[in-house]
Amino acid sequence: MSLLHGHHHHGHDHGHDDQAHDGTDPMAPASRRGWIARNLRFGVAALIVAGAVASACLVVIYPGEAVVVTRFGDPVRVLTEPGLAWRLPAPIEATVKVDLRLRTTASGLQDVGTRDGLRVLVQAFVAWQVPADAERIRQFLRAVRNEPDNAAEQLRSFVVSSLETTVSRFELSALVNTDPAKVEIASLEKLLRQRVEAQVLNVYGIAIAQVGLERLTLPNETLSATVNRMRAERQTVATQRVAEGQRAAAEIRSNADRDARIVTANARAEAADIEAKARVEAAEIYARAYRSDPKLYTLLRSLDTLDAVVGDNTRLILRTDAAPFRVFVDGPSGVAAENAAGPSPSAAVAQPSAQAAAPAPAAVPDEPGK
Repeated sequence: MSLLHGHHHHGHDHGHDDQAHDGTDPMAPASRRGWIARNLRFGVAALIVAGAVASACLVVIYPGEAVVVTRFGDPVRVLTEPGLAWRLPAPIEATVKVDLRLRTTASGLQDVGTRDGLRVLVQAFVAWQVPADAERIRQFLRAVRNEPDNAAEQLRSFVVSSLETTVSRFELSALVNTDPAKVEIASLEKLLRQRVEAQVLNVYGIAIAQVGLERLTLPNETLSATVNRMRAERQTVATQRVAEGQRAAAEIRSNADRDARIVTANARAEAADIEAKARVEAAEIYARAYRSDPKLYTLLRSLDTLDAVVGDNTRLILRTDAAPFRVFVDGPSGVAAENAAGPSPSAAVAQPSAQAAAPAPAAVPDEPGK
């Protein structure tokens, strides 16, 4: 049996070796394919497991957000740089995403009072965000549990309370005015931001980017008071403009009168100079005329004098004992007798001297109405 068995075993081995040697074993390719398939399944499973582990441990940080890594609920790391990061798989570590984008919140229309006791309706807006700072992000998580709506509501209450305090430091004319230089809206917004920023940053870890007035209107009673004030300001400006115009007109008239007086004085001085020269020339002409014919000159000067003295309303008073007015005293008979007798030589000689000695008739202007 043993021999047979040994012989059989030897023959089997010999045959197997011969088949393996000449490559005619039909089971070799199937075994190899099975082995490759098993290894491939194991590799795929390993890759799937590795991918699942990697996905569970990989953290993606996008721009505009931060990721807080918590270990058993406690924050251990804050990731703010965009990119990839690693963490331990859950439930050991988890992630919380915090939105860092800019947000806006409005206070709504609020009825507040000014320093001069008038009411205004003001609506303010606030632009805010969670800063990319690890400490502020942790503070934001603790304060509002990563709820932006809750943070906006808290921020709105801060703005409303700050509006009442801030607006009360300004008069209505500093908020509503036709003169842009007198409007202090920028100062109000700056002061309001300072008040809100200090409070929300320390309490909620929120950074304020901008604070502004979105709407400003007036109640009916305040509107009436504002219109009256603006009308009074306009009236004051109009009065000032009228006064300035009157002052300018008075200055122009004064300058014109001064110039007119100067021109008149210069003209009179020139006229006086011309008249003086004319008189000098006339005197020279008269002198030449007198030297050429004294009697004719005397006659002409007398006629000029009479022409200047005697007018339409002039009454002459003459002596009656001089010719030709003696006829009024002697009558026609006395004149005829004297003419018949002829003038005596002495009378003829004395008459010219008597006439020469007689005073010249005086010309007396008539009184008006006679």
